[in-house]
Amino acid sequence: MHFRKLGRSGLVVSEISYGNWLTHGSQLEEEAALACVRAALDVGITTFDTADVYAGTRAEEVLGRALKGQRRAGYELFTKVYWPTGPGKNDRGLSRKHILESIDGSLRRLQTDYVDLYQAHRFDVETPLEETMLAFADLLRQGKVLYIGVSEWTGEQIRQGAALARELRVPFISNQPQYSMLHRVIEPEVIPASNEAGLGQIVWSPIAQGVLTGKYLPGQQPPAGSRATDANGARYGIARFMTDDVLTRVQQLIPLAKEAGLSMAQLAVAWVLQNPSVSSAIVGASRPEQVHDNVKAAGVKLQPELLRRIDAILGPAIERNPALTEVPARRP
Repeated sequence: MHFRKLGRSGLVVSEISYGNWLTHGSQLEEEAALACVRAALDVGITTFDTADVYAGTRAEEVLGRALKGQRRAGYELFTKVYWPTGPGKNDRGLSRKHILESIDGSLRRLQTDYVDLYQAHRFDVETPLEETMLAFADLLRQGKVLYIGVSEWTGEQIRQGAALARELRVPFISNQPQYSMLHRVIEPEVIPASNEAGLGQIVWSPIAQGVLTGKYLPGQQPPAGSRATDANGARYGIARFMTDDVLTRVQQLIPLAKEAGLSMAQLAVAWVLQNPSVSSAIVGASRPEQVHDNVKAAGVKLQPELLRRIDAILGPAIERNPALTEVPARRP
């Protein structure tokens, strides 16, 4: 495993993080989920990412059980707050009430006294940012949280948060965006704003929901049991990659991966890690062998000519529009 600093902070994270967004507590039986976490630990992954909303809070419970007995100082544990975790009007968002109540639930489910990084899962347009940041600052001073970060914030939102963090002397260190060869919307605005503020990127979906593995073929039905056939996978954006044009272009990457001595998944993960603003790439897994495959992308250096050929092949299939940074609508 290789390691990087998270932004300009002193926190060191593994280049490959293990995430349990669509697996633990939903797609996988618990024993399979535990086996994937054990595989992650075995290959040197120290950074684990989850969220209170994943699988209706069950994902945190499974991860807590999987990490039980590990030396707490030996791994970095990240979770998030924003999306609904209950039926009430205050069971969502970034109000002080929801943040302070949510952290206690997350700590209980994760079986720990603190999380290394607590992330605002989206920007809350209905709560004053000052209220949100002050609540985070209080959690930091209570020792329940060591650092704070955000997920899918725009460049301007990051600048606003960073300004308040400086006033409050809060260690605001990360952004967690979607990023892959096919989805590069963070490059024009989010990465420059993050670099100004000292935030590192912890990127999700580096394999584009599995599309960049090359397993989906143009003109053919997706393989049974794949992400594209799962209701959750479809809901979270794989459909936009499932066009014949995109899938045809992805197939043309296979010879490039072979030339580099990499699997398609390794090439995709290694590609995001070429960006110096990326601190870690989150991978998920339904089988331990996927963890073993993906982790081989750590430390890989891709040649500039290979990167140019990737861009030439994907061409117009690459999404770069910064307006597509995911901003949720107002709450009903």
